[in-house]
Amino acid sequence: MAGKANRPGYVTKADVFDDLHFPPAEAASLKIKARILSALLKQIRQERHTQAKLAEVLDDYQPNISNLLNGKISKMSIEKLLSYAHRLNLDADISLKFRPRSIRSKKVRVA
Repeated sequence: MAGKANRPGYVTKADVFDDLHFPPAEAASLKIKARILSALLKQIRQERHTQAKLAEVLDDYQPNISNLLNGKISKMSIEKLLSYAHRLNLDADISLKFRPRSIRSKKVRVA
């Protein structure tokens, strides 16, 4: 019976932002922010920065650094995250790809 308690109540089939029903544009922005945040946190861990040192390196206020370290990406712009990446000596590379609309996403009009 203990095994049942460890089973997830819901398993995402695609993307968590889509599963949470964010509008497509907002989901796309959050996905990009999450990827940048992941790279930032990895670099911060590798360099073993304290919050005080990070505030100095990123040239930002401590509350913003706290938001960064706690993953509060909704409070930050993509530009701000890219600025942090630059200050941590990370190069950014953005790629876009064409995504054809699926049959399910097309709206059906009934006259």
